[in-house]
Amino acid sequence: MTIDPRSHTPVYVQLADLLRQRIKSGDFPPGSALPSEARLTQEYGIGREAVRMSISLLRTEGLVNTVRGHGSHVRDAPERRQIELLAGGSVIARMPTSAERRTMQLNEGVPVIEVHDAHGAVEVFPGDEVELTRPEQD
Repeated sequence: MTIDPRSHTPVYVQLADLLRQRIKSGDFPPGSALPSEARLTQEYGIGREAVRMSISLLRTEGLVNTVRGHGSHVRDAPERRQIELLAGGSVIARMPTSAERRTMQLNEGVPVIEVHDAHGAVEVFPGDEVELTRPEQD
């Protein structure tokens, strides 16, 4: 796995693609630490800013968490709960407000799902923790 500096794809995107592939293949399982910025810089021959942008991209995708002084770790896959969308209901996906992000302890890049019922009631759920279902029709 190498990075081609002559490619039309920016090097940070190439690195994010490589790391994403290693996460999905299980090379970096949930909870494991990604290599340090310095190691990635040396291993792939790219600048530190490109490494930071790669990690940031993976964070916005919800694949990793970064804690200052502790590095970046692969996120556990969240458990999904089923939410049934009843007749007359609707759904809106949006980015959370800062208050919602704090209250729901959402990672960067995780949207929220607003579920509106036929009577106007609204419930808001973390987008990476729900699976919307519809009742079966007879």
